[in-house]
This record gives sequence, structure tokens and C-alpha cells, in this order.
Amino acid sequence: MSSEGFLKEVQAIGEKFLLKLQKLPKAEPVEIVSFCVVLLFIVTVLVLTIIACSCCCYSCCGCDGHPDPRHKKSQVRPAAH
Repeated sequence: MSSEGFLKEVQAIGEKFLLKLQKLPKAEPVEIVSFCVVLLFIVTVLVLTIIACSCCCYSCCGCDGHPDPRHKKSQVRPAAH
């Protein structure tokens, strides 16, 4: 998919989302609850992704951006008989 196609798709999704938000005050309670559940799911996935990425980067690089020598992987060699 080209970047232009991707941008058009994102714009279309954004326009649908704004239209849904504009119609929300007039919607039925069931529709409002289902919209909130979907929105909560999306936010939860994004937050968990950010937490996972930050924890992974922190354990690999440390907080100052330098690799932590304690987390180096050591190669296991076969024992000599």
C-alpha cells in the first residue's frame, strides 16, 4: 500500500470517527455504551503497547541509553570431558 493510500484510509477513518462523535449525544444508551467499550479497548491496547515497549527498551538499554552489562547474554560452551 502506498503512503498516499494509507493517508487516505486514515483520513477516512478519522472522518467516520468524528461523524460518530457528532451523532453520539443523540444516540441510544446502548450505542453510547458500545462506543465507550470500543474506545476503552483501543486505549487499553495502546497503553499496554507503550508499557511493553518502554519496559523492553528499559531492560535492554537502561535508563541512560547505554546497555546494561548485567543483562549481557553469555554463550554456553560444552563442558570438556
